[in-house]
Amino acid sequence: MKRKTYKSVIAGLSAEVEEMFPWDLLDALHAGQSPFLLDIRCPDEFAAAHIPGSINVPRGILEISVDYGYEETVPGLVAARGRRVVVICRSGNHSILAARTLKLMGYNNVVSLQTGLRGWNDYEQELYNDAGELPDPDWVDESFSASVSPEQLGPDAADAA
Repeated sequence: MKRKTYKSVIAGLSAEVEEMFPWDLLDALHAGQSPFLLDIRCPDEFAAAHIPGSINVPRGILEISVDYGYEETVPGLVAARGRRVVVICRSGNHSILAARTLKLMGYNNVVSLQTGLRGWNDYEQELYNDAGELPDPDWVDESFSASVSPEQLGPDAADAA
């Protein structure tokens, strides 16, 4: 069996997960809908910039956060199984993995924010830090930009150059 890449895993799962664009989320919020906004990034990333009203449950503890009986259980998230849950990450890829996991765990109305916070920011929507302040826009742009080192590109990239 051929090894799958991160991109091929995401592509394979994207057919199983509903996605919405940032402007669709904004329309829903302006229409008075109240989806459960679940940001799955690391706590320090969330603290620095997030969509108002979202909660943070890192991807690494998602499975035990949505079940009762664990130290990491988030009761509000467990109780949200019947609500529309919008899963948010930086670029819209990890949120596909998380949304698929939530579907496996009984969430029937879950959607991934396509393009993630990058797209939200590009659509010029506000993000706030944990102090309730707007983060510096230049910092936000830089932190949401990919910066891959030559070593991270791997040996195939060097051969192609």
